[in-house]
Order: sequence, then C-alpha cells, then structure tokens
Amino acid sequence: MSQTSHSFWVAVVDDDEPVRDSIRWLLDSHGFVTRAYASAEEFLAELPIADLGCIVLDIRMPGMSGIELHDVLVNRDIKTPVIFMTGHGDVPMAVGRMKKGAVDFLEKPFSDTQLCALVATSLERAEQLFDEARESRERAERIERLTGRERQVLDRIVAGRLNKQVADDLGISIKTVEAHRASIMAKLNTRTMAELMKIALQIPPEE
Repeated sequence: MSQTSHSFWVAVVDDDEPVRDSIRWLLDSHGFVTRAYASAEEFLAELPIADLGCIVLDIRMPGMSGIELHDVLVNRDIKTPVIFMTGHGDVPMAVGRMKKGAVDFLEKPFSDTQLCALVATSLERAEQLFDEARESRERAERIERLTGRERQVLDRIVAGRLNKQVADDLGISIKTVEAHRASIMAKLNTRTMAELMKIALQIPPEE
C-alpha cells in the first residue's frame, strides 16, 4: 500500500468495539498508523491533533453522531478528510455530507480493499492540504516583509497601472517605482510578472 511522504495517521471513530478493532487491525496490517475512539466526544477531547491524516467515522453513534461531529469539524474549519461508514438507509445523508467536504462514504458491508483504497486516497488529500497550508504560511511570511509603500505599489501593479501611473498616483519618481517593484519581486521570491500576480491576487489590498 502506497503511503504519503508525511507521517499522517488515521482516526477510527466507532462505538462498536468489534468493528472498531477490526478496522484498526486491517489498516495497521496494511501499513497505516491508526488510533481508535469509542465516541465522537472522545475524539473531540483530543482536538487539535497533530498529523491527523483522515477520519474513518461511523454515522450513527450514541451521544454525538458522526454527522454532528462532522459539523463541528466544518465549523472549526478543520479540513481533515472524512470517510463515513453508513448503513443503506443513511446513503442520502452521507451524500449530503460529501457536499460539506467529506471525502467519501462506505456502505456497510464494505470490503477491506474498498476501505484501504479510500484511506490511501484520503491521506494523499491530507498531504495536498498540508502542502497548501505550508505554502500559504510561507507566502504570508513573505508578504509581511513588504513595507507600506511597497504594498501601495503592489496594489497598483495588480490593478494594471503602468509604472508612470503608479508614480503619479503616489507622487514618486518612475525610478523609485521600479526600485520598489524590484524589491517586491525579491521579497516575494518571484522572477516573472505571472508569478508576482499569482501571489499578489491572494493578498487583501492595503486600506
């Protein structure tokens, strides 16, 4: 079974102990690292959890249901991939969950192969989310290096203003605009205007 480069693990949340233990044994035997939880409340008590890659979650449980747990995760903006385990009557409910970001659902009884394949896909998605979050942090750190004047220049570049127009807007010389532009590109680690625009379009404008 292929694994991601990051050391993610899988949470199995199910109140049925034999089912929970069986799933954990299966995933462990295929090289996945797992932790098991007997209830949604038990799982929530440990949040936030470092390196959590995906959640295999039963829909119907005593106390907080899998649906309610997923709503908590969505409200907290926790994007960890979720795989729902569901009975036949819960399929429409599970489909609705996918519209809220769940990766997929497994209708009971499901095969070992189905589960392992979905977990592998979910961990790949977790890797992608991890990389996107890291890039976002790095981008924010680079943006913080810009001075107030550089932000003003950048906002106008993004708006399509030419160097002369930027200079007129800010009451500075064209050479100063060019110097700011070079400094902006260096600080944002960009070599082309296309790269600069890609980052700049994700920055809220200066007020």
